[in-house]
Order: sequence, then structure tokens, then C-alpha cells
Amino acid sequence: MSTRKSRVTALAAVAVSATLAVTVNTAGPASAHPGTQVVPTRVMTAEGPVQGTVADTVRTFQGIPYAAPPTGERRWKKPQPVRHWSSPLDARAPKSACAQPTDQPPISIEDGGSEDCLYLNVTTPAGRTTGRLPVIVWIHGGSFTYGDGATYRAAKLAAARQGAMVVTINYRLGAFGFLTAPGLRAPANLGLLDQQAALKWVNRNAGAFGGDPRNVTIMGQSGGGYSVCAQLVSPGARGLFSKAIVQSAGCVGPDGSFTRRQAETNGLDVAKAAGCDDPRTVDSCLRRRSTAELIKASVSGHDGYRPVVDGKVLPEAPAQAIAAGRFARVPVLHGSTHDEMSGLAGLDEIMTGRPLTAEGYTEKVTEQFKKDAPAVLAEYPVANYPAPGAALSAVLTDSEWSTAALDTQRALARYTPVYAYDFAETEAPYFKSVPVPTSFSLGTGHMIDLAYLFDNDLFEPLDDTQAGLSDTVTAYWSRFASTGQMNGYGMPTWKQFTARGPYVQRLASGRIRQTDFAADHHYAFWKALAPSQ
Repeated sequence: MSTRKSRVTALAAVAVSATLAVTVNTAGPASAHPGTQVVPTRVMTAEGPVQGTVADTVRTFQGIPYAAPPTGERRWKKPQPVRHWSSPLDARAPKSACAQPTDQPPISIEDGGSEDCLYLNVTTPAGRTTGRLPVIVWIHGGSFTYGDGATYRAAKLAAARQGAMVVTINYRLGAFGFLTAPGLRAPANLGLLDQQAALKWVNRNAGAFGGDPRNVTIMGQSGGGYSVCAQLVSPGARGLFSKAIVQSAGCVGPDGSFTRRQAETNGLDVAKAAGCDDPRTVDSCLRRRSTAELIKASVSGHDGYRPVVDGKVLPEAPAQAIAAGRFARVPVLHGSTHDEMSGLAGLDEIMTGRPLTAEGYTEKVTEQFKKDAPAVLAEYPVANYPAPGAALSAVLTDSEWSTAALDTQRALARYTPVYAYDFAETEAPYFKSVPVPTSFSLGTGHMIDLAYLFDNDLFEPLDDTQAGLSDTVTAYWSRFASTGQMNGYGMPTWKQFTARGPYVQRLASGRIRQTDFAADHHYAFWKALAPSQ
């Protein structure tokens, strides 16, 4: 994820302003050769004209406001309409990320972002400025606390074989988007409401960019994936999308939402940390606190915020609603990475320089699973893996991610078409400048699949083999966004996941085929163990 320090951003803004007067009144860049197509870089949206750029195979428009800045009196209020403009809006550089802690590099934004952050970015194929492109709306992850839509540059998806209009969005995070505290007069789930406001912007404006507002796919990974699960259930999102892609998030699992009591417990901690623990004045007290003070008081890390079951935006927990069939029954592409927890499993080795030992593996499994540890150790004997760290990765991945993934696919498939995958590249890129263990390969860990779908400075560049897989994966994703199906000319067959035929596609260089996901991830073992956990 690239960082944008305030000084650098300010200098860039000056440079953009200096050149805007020269280019803003043109329909697009001058053609280099007579007879070649001039690609328009100015688009008239429902709110006003925007000026973008063309580079290589795509047009890009960045920093378009889809709602009024949620600052001042609008803090902790539902997203409000943006004020219309008449002069062309400079959409050639991204705007600020949403306010967030800076304690989780590399996924957190170095400058901490801003409360003025309700912006989105549009990428389309340069040669497809009119027509009916499928629209993909990307909801970034980051545990509802971190992240930025603009860092996910979408040229790969937009210019994939099928072609797509890709919209990457910001939404309020952490204490500004998901805080529920006793005495705070604010709607729950403001972050989800922001996402819905962005979808309404797409409905109004997709056609101006060559997109089809009737063919919208919402797509998210991790916290963004859980957001998609929530939007499948939320009444306010009905009719705003026609397909969904969920990556590394079990809609049917334990981590998708908080009850109001859970959310208020966390919110009370934030209020106390901000010095606003008097229930009679908590609302006015919190509203007087600066952005920096609220970030400092806020719960950070990966467990402090979730969508809240409030009876309105989210009537019930996604796990409960989806299991019962109470959700938008649109086609769903759902999957996870084969080695979700490999980074965590290798953390001790990275920190100490010493690989995990067999004895250390036993200790960690015992600490995690207590009385069930002997059964887990028997199911995952360290001798079956190249290193104890690899065994721990498999245990944590299968227990915490893979079981929920298959449960989700089975629940969804009872009511709607589902395509399932296991992203299983054995040698994948990793985060830039982040050390890796030497005793075992991390495979495809949490977030690493995103290196194949987006250009993002978080990740090491793809080699030629990995780039080939990226081409196939983006072709699959854009095909699904276009048609709700996976198969296309020259692409390996991908069958629908059904109750009778739980087909899961293995995505790996040179090995794209069906995989026995349940056997590979010890699904039966974890389901049998679940009642005793």
C-alpha cells in the first residue's frame, strides 16, 4: 500500500493545479498519429464534470466525491449529498484515505488519513468509453479500521479480457464508521451506509463512464469481504448490485458482525479513553474531540470493529440471515487463499530468526486448542509437513478460515448460484520489504491474492509465471462480473458449486483445476471437533 505524506500530497496538488488550466478545456489528449482515436478524459457526472487521465490501456478518474465531507456537524451522521459543481473537477490524483491508526504497517496509511475522505476512483478500458461495461465496485479490507481504495490501482481488472468499469471506494473506518457507544447519538454502521451511498453514485453515474448501472458486482476481501456479506443482508443495498465477490471472509462464521452489546462495550472503552465517560455528556464530549484524539482513544488492531446488528442497516447477523436464505439472492463468487495464516505462523521465526521447533509447534497447538490439542496434533502430525511452521500454518488456516469458507459456500448454494475457489499458488509474491521465514514457504497467505488482481505498492512485483496466473484470474473475475458465470473461451472449465457437486477451483500457475477442498483442509475433522470447542 503506497503512503502519501501531507507534504508530498500538497506539492502534488500544486503541480496539478498549475497544469489543470492548460488541459481542462480539452476533450482529451492530442492524438500522437493522425487517424488514431482521441480518448475523452472529461466526463459529465450527475454532480458535475470531472477531468481524468489516460495511460496505456485505461482511463482513470480519481478522488471523485460521492458524498459530502463527514466533518464538523456531519461527523457521525449518515452520508449527505455532495454539493454540485460546474467547473471541471480535477480527478487526476487521489484524495485522502479515511482517518485511521498508523500502528499496522504496511496496511495502515502513514499520514493517518482524514475525516474528509468519502471519495471514489474509476478505471475503465481506454478503448471502451461508451457502451455497457460491467461494473465492479471494490470495497477494501483492513479489519474495518485500516485501508484506502486509491491504493488498489485497477488497470488489471479494467483491461482484462472481458473489460470492466472498476470503482474503488473509501468508507469511514474505525471510530468514525463503526463506533457504537452508550449515549452517542449516531447511527450504527456508518461505514456500511457510506458503501451504499457509493453504490447509489454508481447507479447515477456508471453510464457516463461507459458502465452498465444494471450490471454491478460488489467485491471485497477480508473486512471488505465481510462488508459484502453484510450488504447481501442489508435492506438498504437491495437493488444496488446484481452479483457479489467475497474473498477471504466467511459470511457464515464467527467473525462477521457484532451484537449491539459487543459494539457498545468496545465503544464505552473508546469513550473512557477519550475522557468522555459521563453518559450524560458523552455525545457532546466526543464531538469536541479532534480527529487525532479520537484515533488515539480508539480501539485499533484487528478486533475492535465490525458491522453491528442494529435492526435497521443490518437487521440480523449475516451468518444467521444467509443460513436461513434471508439475503439478496444474486450469483456469488466466493473463496479464500490456501495459506491464509502462513504469515502469522511464521511470525516468531521472522521476529527471532529461529524457526519453530516441533516442541514449539506442540506448545502453540496446546495453547490454542487446550483439551482438543491431542486430536489436532494427531490430525496434523509435524512429520507430514516440510517444517513445524508449515504445520502450524495449516492448522490455523483450516480451523479459522477454510471451514468457514466451505460452510459459507454450502449455505449460499442452497439459494443462489455459487462459484468457489482456493487460491493456492505455492510461490507467490509477498509484502515489499517484509522479511519471510526461511524454514517453509508461505504459499498464498492472507491478502496475497490481491497482488494478482490489482497493482498495489504493498506487494512485490509478479514474475512472468505469476503474471500469467494474474491474466487468467482477472479474466475469470471480469467474466463473472459480466455474466455471472466463470467459463469463457480458452479458459479452464470452472463448474458451479452445488450441494450435490461442491466444485472448488484450485487457482495456481499451471494447475488450474478442481480440488478436493474439504479433504485438503480437513473439513470433516474440524466440523466433528466444533461441538467440543
